[in-house]
Amino acid sequence: MPSIYDRYQKISKLPAGKFIFSKMVGFGAPFFRYLRAQVLDLSPAYCKVQVKDRRGLHNHLGTINAGALCSLAEMCGGMALDAAIDPSLRWIPKAMTVKYIAKATETITAISDFEVTTIEPGEFVVPVAVSNRAGDLLFTADISFYISKKPARPKNWRN
Repeated sequence: MPSIYDRYQKISKLPAGKFIFSKMVGFGAPFFRYLRAQVLDLSPAYCKVQVKDRRGLHNHLGTINAGALCSLAEMCGGMALDAAIDPSLRWIPKAMTVKYIAKATETITAISDFEVTTIEPGEFVVPVAVSNRAGDLLFTADISFYISKKPARPKNWRN
């Protein structure tokens, strides 16, 4: 099965490819669909995702909800990690430490950028920063992912 990075490389080259890829992420992980996020760039250990401000993401104060910010961080960090790890490994978020720095009231961009290293099974922390159009930092997250070996496929498994 092709990795998320392989799929991005192939699909993003097509007309409206980044839009199509972004929609596909929502089908693969349905919870992220409500963000309506646009994947702007993806490479090993790097991901850039944008979300337009809209009422469906707001809290009672009219700003982007904390849950939406955390979901965006998990989506961005998870894709950056997925593009960086060996295909024999899998990951799941284990913990997230966040800082709310300023109100998110417009289109926001999340970036996960970390040094590519040999990623082994165990815990691995991925940073994510969210900023507005002016580049002002609004939110940060350090996501602890638990990485493990994928289980062996049964002999009757079909691709």
